[in-house]
Amino acid sequence: MPCIARTSRLALAASAASLALLATACGGSGSDASGPGDGKPVTLTFWSATAGAEETADAFNKTHTGIKVKFSMVPAGPEGVTKLSNAVKGGNAPDVATMDYSALPEYASEGNLEDLTAGSGELVKKEFPEAVQSLVTLGGSTWAVPFDVTPIQLFYRKDLFKKYGVEVPTTWAAYRTAAEKIHQGDPDVTITNFGGGDPALLSGLAWQAGARWYGTSGDAWKVNIDDPASRKVAAYWDDLLADGLASRTPLWGEGENKERATGKVATIIGAAWSAGNFPVSYPDSKGKWGIAPLPTWDGEPSTGMYGGTSYIVPKGSEHTEAAAEFIKWVTTDPEAMTARLSSLKTPSSALPANEGMRAAAAKQFDSSYFGDQDVYAVAGEAADTIVPGWTWGPVQQQVTSAQMAAGGDHTKMLTSGQAKGERAVTDRGLKLDK
Repeated sequence: MPCIARTSRLALAASAASLALLATACGGSGSDASGPGDGKPVTLTFWSATAGAEETADAFNKTHTGIKVKFSMVPAGPEGVTKLSNAVKGGNAPDVATMDYSALPEYASEGNLEDLTAGSGELVKKEFPEAVQSLVTLGGSTWAVPFDVTPIQLFYRKDLFKKYGVEVPTTWAAYRTAAEKIHQGDPDVTITNFGGGDPALLSGLAWQAGARWYGTSGDAWKVNIDDPASRKVAAYWDDLLADGLASRTPLWGEGENKERATGKVATIIGAAWSAGNFPVSYPDSKGKWGIAPLPTWDGEPSTGMYGGTSYIVPKGSEHTEAAAEFIKWVTTDPEAMTARLSSLKTPSSALPANEGMRAAAAKQFDSSYFGDQDVYAVAGEAADTIVPGWTWGPVQQQVTSAQMAAGGDHTKMLTSGQAKGERAVTDRGLKLDK
């Protein structure tokens, strides 16, 4: 279904509670879920890269007769977004997909999403916190339904901290001191791996520090990626790497897993969803890892978000009502969370944005790996400290690509992102406020 009407200008106005899309590239919604009229179930195609998504789809199919879901695993991150974009352009997009919050404004403003206001707008207002609503409600329209919140947390090796006489750090200054003490005790051990450069993690840490990468002035966009708060974060990590206190082993690779599994790093900077990966990736370290709040710059509890998943209906779906029903179930029904947690290969520890789902997750998730710590209680407390006011912009995917090419130099990631962000805004015909 092509997008007929396009605007030449887009701007977002943001507050702590809302994100307003002043103009979108394409409006309207797709066909209803009535199906072919022959009494057969509506079949929805569903793409996702999230842990437990297939088990969730299977559970839905067992308990629903009028709608059936056909699941396909797709790549995570920018590669998955590109695959979805190509499918929309080719007219063969799925009926439902998951998407990172950071990609939503860009994807919606390009006319790649169905407007879910009619089928899911009230659901979002009633069932999800205002701070999360602001990530999916653009210009008064609902473009996605939230699934989780993703506070950044500190995972630390309790045995290594005890061995080297290190207390769990509450500030970034104390974190560096801990890094120095541990590395002095054993030069083969670093505080964490932070090589290669992860734009999503850098943005979350900048978020915690008070950065605001995007904003608006009237009908013009502000791009503030290379701001003082972000530069403080980048310099901190570049210094840790330069001094050999953090490992240059790239994140998201086999080398990363090996260092973490063999006690060569003392902490992991992760998110609520990271906990489920520990029993799978580091099974021999059961009982050795603990979870703590993320260190802060001033000692006051605060954190940013690292990733985060929403449910969307890509442009062109002929079953938007059925899609809305499936999305409602998968984001608010406790049975969906129980099914998600049934994945023994990749157990999900995602922290649902919906309170009922969160309670079901806490009840079902096996926290024995982390000793007596309640994984969901700790994550829930962290979620309460997420710094308000962050919004994403209409060119973040292009910014991410530019930052990934910066070679793990975090300061360069900011300057590259700033240049690309400004250029991409003007390339799209949007106004840039300098």
